[in-house]
Amino acid sequence: MDVLWQLQGEPTHATRERYRADRERLVRQPMIALLNEVADADPRYEDFSVWHYRTDSWWWQHQGAVIRLGRKIEIGLRFSLDGLRIQGAWWYPDPGQVDTFRKAVASERSGRELSAIVEDVRKKGYDISGDVMKRSPRGYPTDHSRTNLLRHRSLIAARPLGCEEWLHTPEAVDRVLSAAADLDALLMWLVRHVKRAA
Repeated sequence: MDVLWQLQGEPTHATRERYRADRERLVRQPMIALLNEVADADPRYEDFSVWHYRTDSWWWQHQGAVIRLGRKIEIGLRFSLDGLRIQGAWWYPDPGQVDTFRKAVASERSGRELSAIVEDVRKKGYDISGDVMKRSPRGYPTDHSRTNLLRHRSLIAARPLGCEEWLHTPEAVDRVLSAAADLDALLMWLVRHVKRAA
């Protein structure tokens, strides 16, 4: 936290370089250690990346990481002065993935399943967002019972995990795994139905 505090605002190049080694040791490396432990607990989480920092100040002030579960389907973690944040996301879709998603949403069985999953995730405190069209997509009735989901071109469920004392203890692994369990049904639905473009 102290390192990120020093990197607030628009830190100069000299300031960034002064804190580079501390940021690597105290911010980025702990994120790598956290994700290694998460992967040790569940092999599905072994394909992860922890971002380096770029020239933009934002990248120095936020430590991001992703766990890939399928094509364009991932768990994202971000650490900043606001604490740790998690999201389950299907985003930046490949060509064809949006159509595949919409067909699965329109299908009675898989669509009802997703609708119930999204509602359950929302009740657990996650914000549901994504790239959402203003109107229903062409080819689907405007009064479809799941028109709100049909309008999505990406789907994200996110919430802050906080920045209390547990963040600096091994309990952080349990918190991340618990949040990943909250997102599991949503992400596995996406892996089954949207992983590859039609």
